[in-house]
Amino acid sequence: MKARLADLWNGRVPLSRVFWEYAVIFGSIANLIIAFASLFALSQRWSAVGVVLFVLPIPYNLLMIVAVWRSAARYEGPQIWATLARALIIVWAVVASLI
Repeated sequence: MKARLADLWNGRVPLSRVFWEYAVIFGSIANLIIAFASLFALSQRWSAVGVVLFVLPIPYNLLMIVAVWRSAARYEGPQIWATLARALIIVWAVVASLI
């Protein structure tokens, strides 16, 4: 079952799902593919295309920060997992955005 954008934004997707499925797995794959496409464009001297591709995943990465943060607020398990998810999503988004 796919989550709707509004569900992600409002933290209505379970923390484990939004963190692992949407951020770590899907987000990492998408960021890597776009990073390679950006590097290829830059190597072909298509500077504008390379720059646009490089910044393309940033809105998604920001969405993942918001989604994980809000899902962590609703998490009913041990709070250490919510705190770790919040800290790690920031690290993930910074690394993913700079690749």
